[in-house]
Amino acid sequence: MYEQKTKETDNDVIEFIEQVDSPKKREDAYRLLKLFNEVTGFEAKMWGPSIIGFGSYHYIYQTGHEGDAPLVGFSPRKAKISLYFAPGDTEREALLAKFGKHTTGKACVYINKVDDIDPEVLKELITQSVAFLQKQYPANE
Repeated sequence: MYEQKTKETDNDVIEFIEQVDSPKKREDAYRLLKLFNEVTGFEAKMWGPSIIGFGSYHYIYQTGHEGDAPLVGFSPRKAKISLYFAPGDTEREALLAKFGKHTTGKACVYINKVDDIDPEVLKELITQSVAFLQKQYPANE
């Protein structure tokens, strides 16, 4: 049976940020922490060893594979900062067109530094991603 690799942990977010080598990336991580927290209203949690996530959702794929993931998050990695948004959100491209300097992966958006992007567009991306995932995967009350 599949064992999910990236799970929420009890590791300390601030401790993790303090271990980021680059002073500029560390500063950017604190900026992102504040921004993601303000927009989502969720407390930051560590997911795996290096992802700072906000909120969570439970997914079940048609294959039967299921797990939990943060609604949104980021990781100040050595090469670039990874921003995690909803996979499958078709409306994301329109916002990314006015986001600033970035590259994209399947679910990630990569930036070099926060100064390269428009923070207002980032707020829209966060809001849109959270709404998309909460609609796709409503919480079982």
